[in-house]
Amino acid sequence: MEEITILFGTLKIQVILILIGVDIILGITSAFVKKEFALRKLAMFMKGPVIGYIFGFAIIELIAQALPSLTFITWIAFVLIALALLGSLLRNLGRLGLPLPRILKK
Repeated sequence: MEEITILFGTLKIQVILILIGVDIILGITSAFVKKEFALRKLAMFMKGPVIGYIFGFAIIELIAQALPSLTFITWIAFVLIALALLGSLLRNLGRLGLPLPRILKK
């Protein structure tokens, strides 16, 4: 049990959790603003990216702990997950009406 606490207590996991939390809040807010809120969509989001990102990254960290030569993979996975979540945050900010530069809208 202590290993799980240590695993989910890392800075990378905490950053992922914070990004997911902010993304959920912005997504719900933008859905209410657009009058498109559906509890089903929230459940699908929680099932897909949230579980996939958190538990997928936790498994990658476990593998890296078992095989220290693969530690670089955790950084690659972290950057890819963070970029995906930042993209989702930007999409939600755009849905809220915040002006975004063209390069970020692509």
